[in-house]
Amino acid sequence: MTVHLLLVNPNSTASMTAAIAAGASAVARPGTVVEALNPLDGPPSIENDDDERRSVPGLLEVVAKAQRRPADQRPDAYVVACFGDPGLEEARALVDAPVLGIAQAAMHAAALAAGSFSVVTSMSTTIERAWQLAKLYTPNQCRGVYACDIPVLQIDSDPGTIEPIGELCRRALNDDGSRAIVLGCAAMAPFATPLTRLLGVPVIDGVAAATVLAEALQTLS
Repeated sequence: MTVHLLLVNPNSTASMTAAIAAGASAVARPGTVVEALNPLDGPPSIENDDDERRSVPGLLEVVAKAQRRPADQRPDAYVVACFGDPGLEEARALVDAPVLGIAQAAMHAAALAAGSFSVVTSMSTTIERAWQLAKLYTPNQCRGVYACDIPVLQIDSDPGTIEPIGELCRRALNDDGSRAIVLGCAAMAPFATPLTRLLGVPVIDGVAAATVLAEALQTLS
């Protein structure tokens, strides 16, 4: 079964969108069509509640435009590729296909895979939102939320940020007694596999989790 998956990066940074596409393609089944888009306008990164609010109109326009395509060219599933899951419910109201948020996908995947998890996110200004989503999606599985306070665009452009992020993951595991890490930023997606090897526990990236879950939903439908 061919699945057409559209990942929408709500910020306007094309390099992040390309990295999101690469992350999804790396775990997608052969034959899955991975498409990634971002609005032309809006915040270049999403690091607080105001950025999230400003990103929603552009996100919804990308989704609505895809929904207006001829039926045989429309995505089979959509992913909101920002860890705050901005505009998720509004996007669902626009389309007749599954819409997944990467926080929702990652938290459920970590809960299923390991039972408990800690979140390691980018800026301290996103901690409250991560807790809100954890209590909504997986009320009993999230043990803690930690911020590395490295700007999103720096994480996206500097592979060396894996070192402080990895150390923060290690501290979260030790402090919380959790059994997995959820990476709370789409820009951290390339770090999931090396950190899984380094830490010896599942390190879940929401882009990968949403891709695999979207494929599974098509199988079940």
